[in-house]
Amino acid sequence: MSTGGADKPGSGGSGGAVKTPSDFLKSIRGRPVVVKLNSGVDYRGILACLDGYMNIAMEQTEEYVNGQLKNKYGDAFIRGNNVLYISTSKRTLTDGA
Repeated sequence: MSTGGADKPGSGGSGGAVKTPSDFLKSIRGRPVVVKLNSGVDYRGILACLDGYMNIAMEQTEEYVNGQLKNKYGDAFIRGNNVLYISTSKRTLTDGA
């Protein structure tokens, strides 16, 4: 038992499937994302960049309140302390979903 759990799947080692949160955030730059704020408002658009404080710059951004489109912005900047989560999105626009 000296492996310390290294033989468990997804626990490290040289496996390519293990990703850190930082790796994930780097991999989604330039892709459609959903950013949910602590207030419950969603912003959907293309992730342009983000920093270590989770400050986010987005392009082609749409603001959704209670699931309904409220505004469209060319570029949007979101302060990191307001972010609840960032999720990848298959599409920026919802097609009747």
